[in-house]
Amino acid sequence: MKKTCLLLGLAFFTSTALFASSSNAAAAKKVAADNDIIGRWDLTVNMDGRIAPSWLEVKLSGVKTLVGYFVADGGSARPISHVQVKDGKIHFSIPSQWDRLDKYMEFDAVLENDQLKGTITQSYGKVHSFTGERAPLLKRDKAPVWGKPINLLSGKGIEGWHADRNNNQWVNINGVLTSPKSGANIITDQSFEDFKLHIEFRYPAGSNSGVYLRGRYEIQVEDNMCKEPSSTLFGGIYGFITPNEMVAKAPGEWQTYDITLVGRRVTVVANGKAIIVDQIIPGITGGALNSKEGEPGPIMLQGDHGPVEYRNIIITPAK
Repeated sequence: MKKTCLLLGLAFFTSTALFASSSNAAAAKKVAADNDIIGRWDLTVNMDGRIAPSWLEVKLSGVKTLVGYFVADGGSARPISHVQVKDGKIHFSIPSQWDRLDKYMEFDAVLENDQLKGTITQSYGKVHSFTGERAPLLKRDKAPVWGKPINLLSGKGIEGWHADRNNNQWVNINGVLTSPKSGANIITDQSFEDFKLHIEFRYPAGSNSGVYLRGRYEIQVEDNMCKEPSSTLFGGIYGFITPNEMVAKAPGEWQTYDITLVGRRVTVVANGKAIIVDQIIPGITGGALNSKEGEPGPIMLQGDHGPVEYRNIIITPAK
């Protein structure tokens, strides 16, 4: 009798242990599935037929809470206090940035075959579908070997450049690429991968522009002299990287950026001072041309936020 009871007890213990083990495995599998969303994502959004870039980063905060950052087709990176993942569905909501509305933007997606699919409901009520893929690391195995410098403004006109809309206000005035008023952005016909860029610029009081690297990462150009440095002010990688000091000169003075971009790593020397040194750009900034981070891209100069002038635009690509 005792032997029978012992065998029954062992059988019960074994089955219980197996059940617990399988339950734990299922729980572990669920946690792993939930955590698959962690990482950086390049998004492509269909905005009523206009294809717009966007970007998402999801991080683990503590034991189980997921948080993140989101970049829409415009504006800067916005923090996400909680990314909810349940039964394979992903959701978060964040307040509007420039819409001046109280309603939150809603993000809903599923992750299938390591791709995101879902909808973004804007704060003004419009619903847009999107797809997303993991952002590339863009790591480089060795230091670049630099090629020959290229003058991107060598002619008397704007050959080698094109505007992003039909009404182009940009003109070449004695070797100075000039936007006399707000209007189109201007883009190089050539695309580049890793490079060094020297560029000089001048703006009137209160004006605002930007230099987009590969057409995706904006370095802010703005009248910010004497202000505290910020990622959204002069010299910042817009919404992501804050310069270590504010070195902007007064409006009306010529200023310089010397920029090195290798993979995601960027160094910015502004007016002779290193303000960003070998920092990683997490993702695309608002206003990017696209979210195809693994591809080469052009240089784009922002012309829709006020008058600005550029000259001596020299790029040295990596071989």
